[in-house]
Amino acid sequence: MTAPPTSAGLEAAFLENRETLVRFLRARGAGDAAEDLVQEVWLKIRARAPGPIAAPLSYLFRTADLLMIDRFRSVKQAGARDRDWTHANAGDPPGVSAEPSAERRVGAAQEAASVLALLDGLGPRTAAIFRRHRIDGAPQKSVAAELGLSLSTVESELRVAYRALADWKERET
Repeated sequence: MTAPPTSAGLEAAFLENRETLVRFLRARGAGDAAEDLVQEVWLKIRARAPGPIAAPLSYLFRTADLLMIDRFRSVKQAGARDRDWTHANAGDPPGVSAEPSAERRVGAAQEAASVLALLDGLGPRTAAIFRRHRIDGAPQKSVAAELGLSLSTVESELRVAYRALADWKERET
């Protein structure tokens, strides 16, 4: 008699079919977000209470599909919210300029220079990874491929940068 699959069986099914899940999500329109969605599937199955799953592969595909739908709806709602806000707040109020004051510009430039110096102090690789991912908007996987690094190295370097920025922000407030 065979034992029912456990969450370990679900994790094994995930690890065996990870690339299949990525291809499935890309085929369904997830594009570059497919890797992130698969990571969310992993987090969901790691967080769920242990227990048998009769059809682990079906469970994984359904979870991935639902996460993709949730992300699509979220992006669509955010776009509608931004459009509505822009429409409601179009134009400057009378007597008020949309341009920031000279003091605000100088303060912003000093703050930006401080952040750039902080990033440069973390090392050229960390700074390059952060700029490419967060400023240029390149997916982590693309950054890893461009720099000849593993995805986990890129994630690790980003954690270092995020931690340093959070510490900087804590000191500044």
